[in-house]
Amino acid sequence: MEESKIVQYFEGKTIFITGATGYLAKIFLEKILRVQPKLKKLFLLIRAEDKRSAEQRLHEEVLNTELFRVLKEKYGADLCPFLLSKIIPVCGDVSYENLGISDSKLREEMWQEVDIIVNSAATTRFDERYILFGVGQFIFQEFPHELNNDMNYL
Repeated sequence: MEESKIVQYFEGKTIFITGATGYLAKIFLEKILRVQPKLKKLFLLIRAEDKRSAEQRLHEEVLNTELFRVLKEKYGADLCPFLLSKIIPVCGDVSYENLGISDSKLREEMWQEVDIIVNSAATTRFDERYILFGVGQFIFQEFPHELNNDMNYL
């Protein structure tokens, strides 16, 4: 069967996903890893205090879920090396300046390599102030424009 143009489009691309532990982001992540293994890299923004906590959240809340069963069956023992070659967990928070990414070297690497941004950031606290609750919509509208000067491919 011929590969779809959408799947072909993602070949060799680097994607930055905000809200990476959320429901929609997990579905997107699993699907893209399953159908386009030639994806270059995935930067996953995860709200955490440090890199170790971000990695822990990635494994516990994303990769170790039933959703990734098909990938586990497909790759078997090679799944972990495959994922490590593609996924870079990024400690941060969309509500902070520079998305809360304090590692300037990593931030620069991202801005140089990212081809596609998938904004899936959200809050699950529905008693948040309206301004904070709307941050996802703000990011969706302003984030690509704001970073256009810093990111090579946007």
